[in-house]
Order: sequence, then C-alpha cells, then structure tokens
Amino acid sequence: MTKNLFRAIIIRYVSVILKHRYPLLYLAYSLFAIWHERKDRMKAKRRRRRRRFLSAATLILIAVIFARLMQARVIKLNHPTGIKGADVSSYQGDIEWDVLSENMDFVFIKATEGSKYTDEYFADNFSGAAKCGLIHGAYHFFSFESSGEAQAANFINAIDSTEMTDGMLPPVIDVELYGEYTTSPESAEKVIPEIRAMSAAIEEHYGVRPIIYCTGTAYSLYHEGFDGCLLWERNVYFKPFHKDWTFWQYSDSEIMDGYSGEEKHIDMNVFKGSASQLEDLKVTSG
Repeated sequence: MTKNLFRAIIIRYVSVILKHRYPLLYLAYSLFAIWHERKDRMKAKRRRRRRRFLSAATLILIAVIFARLMQARVIKLNHPTGIKGADVSSYQGDIEWDVLSENMDFVFIKATEGSKYTDEYFADNFSGAAKCGLIHGAYHFFSFESSGEAQAANFINAIDSTEMTDGMLPPVIDVELYGEYTTSPESAEKVIPEIRAMSAAIEEHYGVRPIIYCTGTAYSLYHEGFDGCLLWERNVYFKPFHKDWTFWQYSDSEIMDGYSGEEKHIDMNVFKGSASQLEDLKVTSG
C-alpha cells in the first residue's frame, strides 16, 4: 500500500510540473498515463478471470473426485437407521442362515426371472430363512420379453413349491432396466399392462398386492403400473427423492459373514416403519 501511495504522489507531482511548464509533454504524459492505467485495468481483469477459472476448475475437480469415490463406494452417504434387511440370490452362493440372519431383521430372496427361470438356490434360501425365524419374502425379476401372466405363473409356482408361504412378506416384482433396455427402454404403453396383469394374478392367488422394487428410472417410466402396491426403491447414493417408498435399498456394497458366492457384496435395505408394522405385512393363508 505504501508503495502505491508513493507512486501516486510522484505521478501527481510530475503532472503538475509538466502541465504548467511543458504543455506538450504534459499532453504526451497524460496519454501515456491513460494508456498505462488501462493496461493495469486489463491486467487486473485478466487476473480476476484467471482466479475465477482456477476456482471453477478446482470445484469441478473436487466434484468429479467426490463423484468417483461415491461410485466406487469409498464414500457412502446412506447410513439409515431402523429395521434393516438384505436381498439375496444365487450370487451369494451357499448361505449359512444362522450366521447371516444375525445381521438383519428381514430378507428378500430371488425366486424367478421371466417366464421360465428359477434361481437354483431359491428353495434352500427360502426354507433356510424361515427355519431361523427371519421375516422373509420372495422376489421376481421382471422381463420385458414375457407376458405378465406367464411370469406370474412361474413366480407363483416357485413360491408354492416351498410349501412355506404362510407368514411370508408380499411377493415382490423387481422392475428395472437391463441389457439393451438400459439405453432403449420399452414403452410404458407396452410394459404397464404386463405389470398390472402380473400384479393382478399375484393378488388373486395370495390375496395381497405385490411389492414393487424399482430403480429411479423404472419408477419414472412405469410408475402408473404400480397402483396400490407398496414401493421398494433402489438408490444407493441418496435417499429417494419422494416419500412413497416403504422399503429402500440404500446399499449394494455391504460385506457380511455367512455366504460364500462369487459376489462378495450384499444389498441392504431399510423398512420405513416399526417391527410390528413389518409383522403386519406378512401374508396369512386360509
């Protein structure tokens, strides 16, 4: 600051002398001063631009690093409390239910996919969860290539074959995009009637509406077909942006004891309700 003040005094002193004794030199000096002042302003402007650019670039870099760390599950924002449970399939391999059940209050088990496929571990997992007293239910991976009625028949057959349907949670239809449909989703006009047909068949057989599992994308595309169904939504980065969910899949990267499959991670979910409210969801036969 002292340096700038001294500079201003010198400039003022020189300009006064030139103005009175050497008018032409004063004119040239004034033009030079105007040029130099403009040059200083341009330099200051460039410095401000450079600072803004560096600040923006730094923020973008931090955001990219943060997003990548979230994507790699190094940073996890989801830490809900409450009634928690897993969902499992053949990817978890053989499960020691007495061990795994210690870490949860309920579990959903993959039963079927499409109109023909049955998970090879379903019967053992369903009975194993039931025998250790864990609240349990079955889920079906919805296919865009089969009719809703055919998929319902496959799903119902697998569940009924366990002869352990009394006390299970309502059957789940898992609606999410896969394969080529992730980039070219089927139209709502085609999918929604099939979801409704499958839901109706399940309700007719078990007397309850199914639970619908969905991703945010599937919800935005096909939610009109979820009428009257409890919602189980997947969002492993943030809490769902609406309040319609009953179950929330908040993580796909937990590691627990009690299974030995090719997939070391296990999905975890939270129930929006109390233990007694979860009990009230159980299907009763007869």
